[in-house]
Order: sequence, then C-alpha cells, then structure tokens
Amino acid sequence: MSVADRLAGALDRRDEVPNVELAEDLVAREDRAGIAEVVELVRSGTSRQRNDGMKVLYEIGARRPDLIGGYCPVFLEALSSSNNRQVWGAMSALDSVAEQRAATLVAELPRILAAADKGSVIAKDRCTSILVKLARAGYAQKAVPILVERLKNAAPNQFPAYAEETASVMTPEQKPGFLAVLAQRIGGIGQKSKRERVERVMAKLNG
Repeated sequence: MSVADRLAGALDRRDEVPNVELAEDLVAREDRAGIAEVVELVRSGTSRQRNDGMKVLYEIGARRPDLIGGYCPVFLEALSSSNNRQVWGAMSALDSVAEQRAATLVAELPRILAAADKGSVIAKDRCTSILVKLARAGYAQKAVPILVERLKNAAPNQFPAYAEETASVMTPEQKPGFLAVLAQRIGGIGQKSKRERVERVMAKLNG
C-alpha cells in the first residue's frame, strides 16, 4: 500500500487516526523516501491529500524533527495558502523544527509573522512558540522585541499564555517594556484566573 493510500482521505475516514499512525510508522522506520512522498502530496496532491499530508508531516516533526527539517521551504510556501489548515499545519511543522533550523526561520520571520497575523489562533500560538524557540537558540535580540510588540495586540484569552512564554526568554533590555505592556493590558482581562497568571509573571520579574 502506497503512502497516499494510507492517508485518512483515501481510507474514507473523517478522523485523523490513520494520518497519525502513518506518521508514527514513518518515524519508526526512519522512512525518508516515504516522507518525501508525503511532501510531494503536500506540494501537488488534491486538497484532501495536502491536508492529510501536512498533518502527517507535523506529527512526524513532533516526534523526530530532524526527519522533516530539510523541508522548511515547503512549509514556508504553504504559509501563503488560502487554506487555513495548510497555514496552521505548516506553522506547526515549522514550530517543531525551529531550534534546529533557527537561522532559516529567522531569515523568514516576515513571512511567518504575516501568516500568523492573518491566520487562526493555532497559527498565532505556533508563531509565539517559534519566536520563543528562536530566542533560546541564540536569537533573543531579534525575537524578544517581536514577542513584546505582539503582546500589545494579543487576544485577551491568549494573552496570559503568551506573556508566560515571553517571560521565559526575557532579556534585561526588553524587561521594562514588557512589564509596561503587562501593566497596560491586565485591566482588560476579565477572567480572574487569567489576570492572576499575568500578575504572577509581573511579580516574578519584579522580584
């Protein structure tokens, strides 16, 4: 059975289990030829094949990022897709390889940020995670100011999580501006538990 025949769509399945199982099998066998077939389906398959294939690839990335790291150009290209699943799927794949391929992603940050701004909550979540990983990989001077700037307009529901992630890579230079953003935004967070999360971040940095 070919890789294409094992995708959820080919099996007339509405769930993602076959795609996850295929990813796990490709990882277990380190089947680089099979992974290349999936990549080709993402590039030129039907809409369902592209969606299923992207799911397989980011599930592989979650388990063995080194097996998909060389396909960053494919994921970056998918960020401009009109299909939202392709966009957040590609962002998830890039997130999985961000530390290994930090130099590549730093060079493509304008494209990544633009896709996040137009994308879903998942795309925005993955973008924040990518930036945090880039900061940890030696690009804090580039990534942390972007993280702080993006907090200014982050949705209230996501704001506490983004604040916590940003705090984990905070630099001395960015700390005052970061705290100022938290102080400005905290009053607009209606849910008590979310406000308390932000308060804990502020207390820790002020401590």
